Amino acid sequence: MTASLIGAGHALPPPMSQQGLWDDFFREHYADARVARTVWRHSGIETRRGAVNPSHEDVSGWGTGDRMRRFVAEALPLGKEAVTAALGDAGLDPADVGLFTVVSCTGYATPGLDILLARDLGMTDAVQRLHIGHMGCYAALPGLAATADFVTARARPAVMLCLELTSLHVQPATETARSGRPTADDLQQMVAHALFSDAAAAVVLAPGDVPGYDVRGYEVVDVVARTDVATADHMTWDVTDLGFRMGLSPQVPDVLARHARPVVDELLGRHGLVVGDVDGWAVHPGGRRIVEVVGEALGLTEEQLAPSYDVLREVGNCSSATVLLVLERMVATLPESGSGEWALAMAFGPGLTLYAALLRRR
Repeated sequence: MTASLIGAGHALPPPMSQQGLWDDFFREHYADARVARTVWRHSGIETRRGAVNPSHEDVSGWGTGDRMRRFVAEALPLGKEAVTAALGDAGLDPADVGLFTVVSCTGYATPGLDILLARDLGMTDAVQRLHIGHMGCYAALPGLAATADFVTARARPAVMLCLELTSLHVQPATETARSGRPTADDLQQMVAHALFSDAAAAVVLAPGDVPGYDVRGYEVVDVVARTDVATADHMTWDVTDLGFRMGLSPQVPDVLARHARPVVDELLGRHGLVVGDVDGWAVHPGGRRIVEVVGEALGLTEEQLAPSYDVLREVGNCSSATVLLVLERMVATLPESGSGEWALAMAFGPGLTLYAALLRRR
């Protein structure tokens, strides 16, 4: 029994110009500090997406409760659109879904999005549900692994939705940031404010060896994880009274560069493969430098990394949803036949954690 990706869909909030966000809001936030301008100029992003545009609505003084209520209001229509698109791509009805997995680190409610969206989408009252919360940018891949395990064990289709609204977590500027003399902590927030974006992305998985399912997509072959607990403080996501606050050390790219190759070699080696056997790469663009160092560690070309750079430039870093957007873009760029049998997705997040998933086209 295998589980294969047979459908994908996404939904994006309105676009926001990266330069416009700086000019209209964040420049004053950081007193037009030279280092802040440099961070924004070299982000590799042209457009981001936001349920909340800080240039029009400043939520930096909102309490966490208000932000969570806004999360539900904004997330429901986005999630419904993304899942509907994915099911349509797969040719399935909501009533066919055996498991509905929802991944998010940017908002919480009970009843959660898994219950509310299952209701609004018309899934049956017997649908099983799984919520994966607060794992950060890499969460799509353990979510994919758990969802694939359900499909192989139960021989039923499943849907996974990654939905992140980072725009709800703009933090108020500190006195040092407003003075134009940002501290190291201010600089970490500055990088987070320059990178993160909003998106909902969904995939449908179906059993590959059961009659009745037209499996045309990529089979989930294997997943590997690596957590460097010695650098756990390099990337954090803390709940505060004023939303969630990110800690993002400038050493993160160096840590990822150290681990990327061993993790990929371990995953591929289990199946008698090497890096050169992989045609499609979906590398989570946590930032431009992260894509660069991972590409250097693996010896990947600009063409192989193009889906990651394109998503970063056009959408930004949408936390857990991003690698699914890159995967969707990657699949669209590979030829329908011939090369492209093997693909690999990688994502990174708090811990400091790396996940990689090996996929094979059926």
